[in-house]
Amino acid sequence: MTTVGPGPAPVTAPVEETDWVAALSIPGPERERALAELHGLLLRAARRQVQRTGAVTRDMAEELANQAADEALITLLGKLHTFEGRSRFTTWAYKFAVLQAATAVRTLAWQDREIHLDGLDLVADGRPGPGQYAEAADLAVAVRAALDTELSPHQRRIVLALLVDDVPIDVLAERLGTNRNALYKALHDARKRLRARLRATGFLDDHLQQDKAGRS
Repeated sequence: MTTVGPGPAPVTAPVEETDWVAALSIPGPERERALAELHGLLLRAARRQVQRTGAVTRDMAEELANQAADEALITLLGKLHTFEGRSRFTTWAYKFAVLQAATAVRTLAWQDREIHLDGLDLVADGRPGPGQYAEAADLAVAVRAALDTELSPHQRRIVLALLVDDVPIDVLAERLGTNRNALYKALHDARKRLRARLRATGFLDDHLQQDKAGRS
């Protein structure tokens, strides 16, 4: 009698050929494998993004990439239910790593830089210098007055940091102990108040703004 030995071990298909969302949602060996594969993908994406900046040493780049991949994985798992399948899952996941790596690089760049969160010393005082037009000087005075009278201290900090100092929003969120969405809302509200004040004082033409909006 011929004894038939065991056949070849079954080949496990890459997660991409199955259902990522299902694989990551059900506890067990399949989820662990999917997590390991996904983390590897996120790490490769983060490395590329960090290396593109050329702003850090090799050792620091690897540390930032690993940190970004870890945080991207946590964020992605929290948003797993939002994946709609409009693109490949790996393409969708890739963006999390790229965004997180870019944030990590910006945060490092601003780590030892001072952010002016008080006062309006960075805003033009409105006094015309050589070659400065009177209209520009008047507008600067109006903007500063609006900043002083229409905005809360918190809104002024946000406007100055984001629009004058060009502080990355994720860096400012960390310094203020808040989040990006809260800063976006505060900035939106501040801009709305400033526009209303400038319209009321004749420095912002509604018709001009509507014409620009119609052409955009």
